[in-house]
Amino acid sequence: MSAHAAINKAAPIGAAPAVDRDARLAALAREHFRFIWRSLRRLGVAEPSVDDAAQQVFEVASRRLADLEPGREKAFLFKTALLVATEARRKAARARSEASGPELESLHDPAPSPEESAVMRESRQLLDRALAALGLEERTVFVLYEIEELSLSEIAELVSIPRGTAASRLRRAREAFHSEVKRLRARREFPRRSP
Repeated sequence: MSAHAAINKAAPIGAAPAVDRDARLAALAREHFRFIWRSLRRLGVAEPSVDDAAQQVFEVASRRLADLEPGREKAFLFKTALLVATEARRKAARARSEASGPELESLHDPAPSPEESAVMRESRQLLDRALAALGLEERTVFVLYEIEELSLSEIAELVSIPRGTAASRLRRAREAFHSEVKRLRARREFPRRSP
């Protein structure tokens, strides 16, 4: 089943009063929106699409609100974000394969920016490229531990894996991440020259 199909398969909301539902959904959004937004971004959703993807996560939560166990909302939202991110990356890959060189370059914002913004953007691009080199399982644990600063126990619970598995994924992710960052920096400092 595709991520999109799993998302759309969400059960209808129960008979909870609309006011309670709205208040609970608003509280979920206030408490978890930034975490979900950052998670989607670091799980490979392109920056222009992150707001839509985050909205999709909370739409699913809205449909499944009656099924959400109190205290497990963050885990549900993160698992939904994983599905949404997977679908967004698939769509982006299809779009890239359909676009040719000049069309693909036109999607990037060519507007000049101040020096600090350029450095920050370059750092973010390096981070995004290094994260993109990680497999989804390793990337998930790495992002939650290194960027979101969750403990291994919290990650294990959120992703429904044993703590030892989370620790080994984190170790592999760190090794791969550092190796990829070295490779990307070397490539930037010593670009290949055309003959």
